[in-house]
Amino acid sequence: LPPHQLHWKHLRPTSMRAIRARYDPYLQTRHRVEQLKQLGHSVDKVEFIVMGGTFMALAEEYRDYFIRNLHDALSGHTSNNVAEAVRYSERSNTKCVGITIETRPDYCLKRHLSDMLGYGCTRLEIGVQSVYEDVARDTNRGHTVRAVCESFHFSKDAGFKVVSHMMPDLPNVGMERDVEQFIEFFENPAFRPDGLKLYPTLVIRGTGLYELWKTGRYKSYSPSALVDLVARILALVPPWTRVYRVQRDIPMPLVSSGVEHGNLRELALARMKDMGTECRDVRTREVGIQEIHHKVRPYQVELIRRDYVANGGWETFLSYEDPEQDILIGLLRLRRCSAQSFRPELKGGVSIVRELHVYGSVVPVSSRDPSKFQHQGFGMMLMEEAERIAREEHGSGKLAVISGVGTRNYYRKLGYELEGPYMVKHLEVCL
Repeated sequence: LPPHQLHWKHLRPTSMRAIRARYDPYLQTRHRVEQLKQLGHSVDKVEFIVMGGTFMALAEEYRDYFIRNLHDALSGHTSNNVAEAVRYSERSNTKCVGITIETRPDYCLKRHLSDMLGYGCTRLEIGVQSVYEDVARDTNRGHTVRAVCESFHFSKDAGFKVVSHMMPDLPNVGMERDVEQFIEFFENPAFRPDGLKLYPTLVIRGTGLYELWKTGRYKSYSPSALVDLVARILALVPPWTRVYRVQRDIPMPLVSSGVEHGNLRELALARMKDMGTECRDVRTREVGIQEIHHKVRPYQVELIRRDYVANGGWETFLSYEDPEQDILIGLLRLRRCSAQSFRPELKGGVSIVRELHVYGSVVPVSSRDPSKFQHQGFGMMLMEEAERIAREEHGSGKLAVISGVGTRNYYRKLGYELEGPYMVKHLEVCL
C-alpha cells in the first residue's frame, strides 16, 4: 500500500513479519522460531499472542485453521482439526507454554471462552480503554462498562488470566478523572485485572479523533504531563498486577499527536523516583529485571501470600520473594470459583490455578542450572501450597489448572490428569 494508505497496524514489527509470510500462521511460526534460534535464543518454549484485531469475531472455520496451524508448526504434524493439533502439540520438542488472544468484552462471552479453552488459550487481552460509561459511548466502543465487568467475571471463572488495554488521555476526560479511573480499576472488585497494557491516546491520520484534533476540539496532554500521569498510574498498581506495556509499538511518523517519547515507562519510573513513589507491579519486581537493571540477586527467599476479592471469586496471589529487596522469583494465582462458574469441570466446589510462573532465565525443559531460577522446585512448592489452601480453606474437592498445552506433562508428574481443557487433581477434603 502507498504510505498514506497504510494503517498503523501494518507497520508494527509483528505485522511486517506477518505480511512477509502472507499471513500464513504456519509460516509465521516456523520463520519466527527459526529467527529466534539464529539469534541465540532457547526455543524449547514458545508463547503465542494472536493480535491485530478481534480474533473471535472471525469465522469459526478460519479461527480453527489458524490455531491448528500454530500448533502444527511446532509439532511438525499435519492435523485435521484443532483437538488433534493440540494432542500432538503436547508432545512437541518446542512446547507451546501459552496462547494469548486479543478480544473485546462483546466477543468474550461463554461460547467464545469455551472455544478459546479448546485452542489451548491461557490468557486474554481485553480491550477496555475506559471505565467511564460516557467515554465508552463518546468513543463508539460498541459495548457498555457492565459488559467489561461481566467479561472479567466469566473469564476468571473459566481460569483465564485477564490483561486489559487501557487508554488514558481520551477526549473529555482530563488528568484528575484519568487518575480516578485507575483507582477505580485497581480497587473495585468488579475490575481488578491480572495485567495491564497502558496505551495513551494517539492521534492517527484518517480517524475521527484526527478531525477533532485538526479543528482544535481535542488536545493531547503535553509530554511532561503525560509522564506525570503515567508515573501516578504506576504508583497505584497492586503487587499482583503486571504492567506489560506502557505505549504502543507504532512508528512515530504515523503519529500526529500524543506520545512523543519512545521510552515512556523509563521516563515515568525516573519521575517516580523524584516524587518518592515506587512501582511494585510484577514486572518491576521480577528477578530477571532486577538483575539486569539493579545488579541485585535474591538473598533471603520466603513464601508471601496476598488475598483479595475480585469478580465474584476469592483470589490468592502466592509468591516466592525476597521481601528485603522486593524481588519476585515465582508466582501462582489461585481462585475459588464463584457459584456462576459455567464450565462443567469447575462446578460444585472447585478451585483453579490461573497462573503458575517462575521468573528468571529460561532453562531448557528437564535441565538444571544452579544460577537460574526456573526449574529450582519453586513451581512445585507453590502448587503444594495451592493444594493445601484449596483443600483446607476453600473446602474444594478438586483443584484444576489452566495449563499451556506444552506444560500439561509437568502437571501430570504432579498427579494431575486431563479433564476437558484443564489439568485436574481430586483432593481429600479436610472436615
